[in-house]
Amino acid sequence: MRNDKKVAYATIIGTTIEWYDYFIYAAVAGLVFNQLFFAPAGAFVANLLVFASIGISFVFRPLGAFLAGYYGDRLGRRLMLVLTLILMGGTTTLIGLLPTYESIGIAAPIILVCLRILQGISAGGEWGGAVLMAVEHAPEKKRGRFGAFPQLGVPLGLLLASLVLVIMTGFVSPGDEFVEWGWRVPFLFSLVLLFVGHWIRKSVEESPVFEEIKERKSTIENPIRHLFKHYKGSVFAAALLCAGTTGLGYMTTGGFIQNYTTNPAGPIALDRTTILTLVTISAMVWGVFTWLSANLSDKFGRKKIYLVGTLMQLIAAFVLFPLVDMGSYASIAAGLFILSAGIGMSYGVQAVLYAELFPASIRFSGISISYAVGSILGGAFAPLIAAWLIGVTGGTTAVTVYLVAMALLAFTSIALLKDRTRIPLGLDHEAEQNASPFVWK
Repeated sequence: MRNDKKVAYATIIGTTIEWYDYFIYAAVAGLVFNQLFFAPAGAFVANLLVFASIGISFVFRPLGAFLAGYYGDRLGRRLMLVLTLILMGGTTTLIGLLPTYESIGIAAPIILVCLRILQGISAGGEWGGAVLMAVEHAPEKKRGRFGAFPQLGVPLGLLLASLVLVIMTGFVSPGDEFVEWGWRVPFLFSLVLLFVGHWIRKSVEESPVFEEIKERKSTIENPIRHLFKHYKGSVFAAALLCAGTTGLGYMTTGGFIQNYTTNPAGPIALDRTTILTLVTISAMVWGVFTWLSANLSDKFGRKKIYLVGTLMQLIAAFVLFPLVDMGSYASIAAGLFILSAGIGMSYGVQAVLYAELFPASIRFSGISISYAVGSILGGAFAPLIAAWLIGVTGGTTAVTVYLVAMALLAFTSIALLKDRTRIPLGLDHEAEQNASPFVWK
């Protein structure tokens, strides 16, 4: 098998597994964890605690990004990918084996949150390595296409997680059976995927850019310190760009819309399996637009396509909850379609755009930390904020205002950056890589 195909398969399958594990928690937490782990706190507080447990993992993403970035820039991209994949698969499997509050009391939610923290550390380190393995292996004129491979792992992970939940809630363990035992199966399933992804990733060659760094002995002793000394502006801009996109994305990937539309005590209370099916379809839409935007960026440039994506996100922010609140499956499907198209149109370009922002010797640290910080600012507590706004105001208008603000943040951030589509990524072009990425310099 040609190495470029191996890279494609490895990054797609690896990130799909990683994000399947991550999303299965968010989806199941929004559906049943309020009953199984947080019920003694009361219905409203239990709901907030569920979304807080989703968000807390984001707080620890920077730790994973710092660790993986530091060692990824010094020891290699591939090693960090394998380690983060093992960590994510192991913790997800343990969640599937965890006793509930009824069995072991307060220890159950405490252990659950600790495992969720380990998931956050893993997710913080995985993305940067997957991106660089794809982009640094790519021909210059196909970097956008190669950068789409790890990005596709996110919608595919959501697709797989939603599909497994549709099967479990609709056919294998409908109704109370899902709450009793069916929710455990999707977590235990990640153990099978772990071995598949690990095998594939071990078969892929190291990034040629890192091999060049090793050969020339050009590794930086402390890449994190160097990054924050010389590239604070790039980290800040990339983090805000990520924040604007993930704030909207975590309305589905964080399990909020699934919970909001199926909660028996909520304003809509629709069928759980049907809503999960709509989320599954929306993940397909996300994947299609991710692939489309990445390929278009090779032809028209990263910035133009990303700007289109942020404008589509702005439209999605305005219409999402008005459509959801209409309470019909058709209107919810329309809202999810518009949301997924906008996110995909930006997300497909994100990986390669980040890689082109930083020089080779600190690139792993730069993109990992920027992405992790942006995820905290945008996605970490987006479901919690949305739940709190609805609880305080009694409606979703405030949530719409919040999402519009996040979309405007993404649009402003990309508008301030130059287009660096054709910048070389190897060590021989560090002068170009070191140039300011901002339009005013």
